[in-house]
Amino acid sequence: MTDYTSDKEPKNTWAEVQTSDCVEVYGARVHNLKNVDVMLPHDSLNVITGLSGCGKSSLAFDTIFAEGQRRYIETFSSYARNMLGSLERPDVDKITGLSPVISIEQKTVNKNPRSTIGTTTEIYDFFRLLFSRMGEAVSYKTGMPMVRYNREKIIALLKEQYRDKKIYILAPLVRNRKGHYKDLFENLRKKGYLYVRVDGEIMELTYGLKLNRYSNHTVELVVDRLRATDSDAKRLSNSVESALKQGGKMMSVLDVDTGEIRHFSQELMDPESGLSYPVPAPHNFSFNSPQGACRKCKGLGFVNLVDQEKIIPDRSKSIYDGAVIPLGRYKNSLIFWQIEAICKLYGHSIKDPVESLPEQAIDDILNGTDVHLDIKTETMSLSGYSANYDGLVKYIEMQSGEDAGSEANKWSGQFFSKMECPECRGKRLNKISLHFYIDGKNIADVAKMDIAELYDWTLHLEDRLDQSKRVVAEEILKEIRGRLRFLIDVGLEYLSLDRSSASLSGGESQRIRLATQIGSQLVNVLYILDEPSIGLHQRDNDRLIKSLKQLRDNGNTIIVVEHDKDIMTEADYVVDIGPGAGKRGGEVMFQGSPAEMLASDTLTASYLNGHRRIETPVRRRDGNGKYIEINGASGHNLKNVDIKLPLGKFVCISGVSGSGKSSLINGTLHPILSKKFYRSLQEPLPYVSVSGVDNVDKVVTVDQTPLGRSPRSNPATYTGVFADIRKLFVELPESRIRGYKPGRFSFNVAGGRCETCKGNGYRTIEMNFLPDVLVPCEDCHGKRYNRETLEVRYKGKSISDVLEMTVDQAVDFFENVPVILKKIKVLQDIGLGYIKLGQPSSTLSGGENQRVKLATELAKRDTGKTLFILDEPTTGLHFEDIRVLLKVIDKLVDKGNTMVVIEHNLDIIRCADYVIDLGPGGGREGGRIMAEGTPEQVAQCETPTAVYLKKEL
Repeated sequence: MTDYTSDKEPKNTWAEVQTSDCVEVYGARVHNLKNVDVMLPHDSLNVITGLSGCGKSSLAFDTIFAEGQRRYIETFSSYARNMLGSLERPDVDKITGLSPVISIEQKTVNKNPRSTIGTTTEIYDFFRLLFSRMGEAVSYKTGMPMVRYNREKIIALLKEQYRDKKIYILAPLVRNRKGHYKDLFENLRKKGYLYVRVDGEIMELTYGLKLNRYSNHTVELVVDRLRATDSDAKRLSNSVESALKQGGKMMSVLDVDTGEIRHFSQELMDPESGLSYPVPAPHNFSFNSPQGACRKCKGLGFVNLVDQEKIIPDRSKSIYDGAVIPLGRYKNSLIFWQIEAICKLYGHSIKDPVESLPEQAIDDILNGTDVHLDIKTETMSLSGYSANYDGLVKYIEMQSGEDAGSEANKWSGQFFSKMECPECRGKRLNKISLHFYIDGKNIADVAKMDIAELYDWTLHLEDRLDQSKRVVAEEILKEIRGRLRFLIDVGLEYLSLDRSSASLSGGESQRIRLATQIGSQLVNVLYILDEPSIGLHQRDNDRLIKSLKQLRDNGNTIIVVEHDKDIMTEADYVVDIGPGAGKRGGEVMFQGSPAEMLASDTLTASYLNGHRRIETPVRRRDGNGKYIEINGASGHNLKNVDIKLPLGKFVCISGVSGSGKSSLINGTLHPILSKKFYRSLQEPLPYVSVSGVDNVDKVVTVDQTPLGRSPRSNPATYTGVFADIRKLFVELPESRIRGYKPGRFSFNVAGGRCETCKGNGYRTIEMNFLPDVLVPCEDCHGKRYNRETLEVRYKGKSISDVLEMTVDQAVDFFENVPVILKKIKVLQDIGLGYIKLGQPSSTLSGGENQRVKLATELAKRDTGKTLFILDEPTTGLHFEDIRVLLKVIDKLVDKGNTMVVIEHNLDIIRCADYVIDLGPGGGREGGRIMAEGTPEQVAQCETPTAVYLKKEL
């Protein structure tokens, strides 16, 4: 008998699978990893830590997650893989013990205005189901409860209420609509019906009957005229059936003696007014479905309307002198003659200040008037001219939209403001959907509640429902409560279900996805998280660690890329990558338990065991004595906050998650300053007054978003140093002989770049059924430029060689070119000496992106009156990186600038000159200034931050 067994070993015998209890990575070389081997035990909480840019994410996401995802897609049919596009195999020798992988990253904040916390966590979907099954409908006309009858119930009611009375049974056909309805009447006549009731009057169906087509009519078909007696029960039953069929599940009964009419419906109906609602389904409560969304705002909750304050900002001016911004000063044109005629109607002149005109006149100028305006002017040859006037608002609206063109849209855009939808009042749903109630609340009220408050409301909701509804509600409420509990466990009790996903911080959106995953109760899954502690106050850290352990105890393996001290010490296993960043990193410095790590001598361990620490400044700066004051800030959850921001200092805004830090700084202060300095169109959140804005001359926000969207963007192009390098190459004798201009040395425009790869340096080859392969361009071999351009050399190096240099190499290379040296020296000082000048910005970490932006600002000529706003700058930064960042911040503040930093990190808070602490809680519980002063003064107060700050100091 032939032996068909292969002489190769099987990939994994069952015994091996049983015994292999860790994920093993051999020979990982992705990005800057130097052929590393790592073991991560299953069913444990593993932390990967190290400096920013040392290769943590390369190991966790670009190696382990990428391979897990690739293996999953490999299981699909070749047809499905072709549709999906296959994934590249990471550069690694082998990975064993890999379970299904789910990654939860920071970058995936959904910017779609239709996405809310409720839709992301699917809790809102359960509430839609609950309201469609349990909701009690109320008429929006009369406020009465809606009722619905079946056919037998209607017949029984008629027999009871109209016994021995003469009645007409009617079927509604048309309700309050224009038309002559000749065809409708002819059809009914052919079916054998004799009478209709038009606008309350009974009419005979004669041949050629038609109504006045320009008036609104209500038409009902007279199905039968009879006396309701027991002997006529069969006839009554047939007539009711016909009426419900003709009237689309609706009918009414007219009492001939009293003239009273009563409505009946098989759907929900208000018996008083005859108003009916369709039977609710879950989609009727979705603002993303046409059946549920508000008609005016299409379910967004806001509309863009022309803002009258932007059209006439200064009412002390006259229209003649340019009070109306879209029109400017007086010109001889029809629109000014029309406005002049309106002013005359009200006994005023176009040269009077706008504030002296009556409100009705201003309304006519903005919104138009039906009055025919008689225009008499010397310029027109006509002695008189009469015209209608549509108003300025209509004119501006005509200049917006898809047909108007980009220039017109840009011009008209400055007069629009985002306003709450006047129809649904920001609730996103239509009138009918908002009139279904459970325990006195509609679905919009439920979505508006804080998650903690909502959880309390659902706790005993079944007890407040009818016995019949309780059984159905129990299952749905069990799901809802479970999911709400997970959100509370990860420290998000201050959010509400209607909060837009776009307004969440990276840490918040990540913790929402974490709660969703805990709720899904999966087992044997490998979760990879990217710094879930971002934006979390120390107070909430313990709850996050508890949630991660719960996920682990369910039988999952967790890998967390993290710098947080608490998470590292609470982990089961730690991998420390280093020793430096970029080219100097990519090696495993330590792997083992946290206790073993404290005894090791790595950089991270030295900060954990206290051998190294970020020193607290000996003295705090006094600032320049000037302030920016904002009074009455009340956006989001701020409670009429008055803030006095000292200038020339390093100011830290602290407080628990959701206490209103971002609302105050990013939502109020930043838009106020941007509007003044850069004519920004973003409206600040509501506030009463602001002063001291003239004490600064520009505002700069530094965040962690990538420098550019495409791989063509790199540190050299972002900092502007590449333009100087190209100028230097243009000045070389070789370039002058050849007549090269700066464009010759750009890889983004035709001329000097390699046209085969269009300056990318590599080509993407699509391999059907296999991953796309990136191969160096066969013409330029990855150098991006054509042969002629590369022949121009400075100190023996071509422009392509310069892009391949690290910042450290470039500092030595350009030491005699001050204009270039100044910009790249700053990159070196800020700790980015290891990155290449031409490195695509998409491969930089969040912390690196932020430092490139800071370096760009540092290199600019300084006025010493700049206000910098940094939102959680320590994201993705190791203790050592924070020390470098603090040196940069100090450098900027020592020049006289003001640094406002929103931060939870205690190292940053204790190094600040002045701390403003918001609280006491998040959401409704926050929005107040709890303490302000030096870190020492704040530590003496009774606030959640002070408790932890006291320990640090």
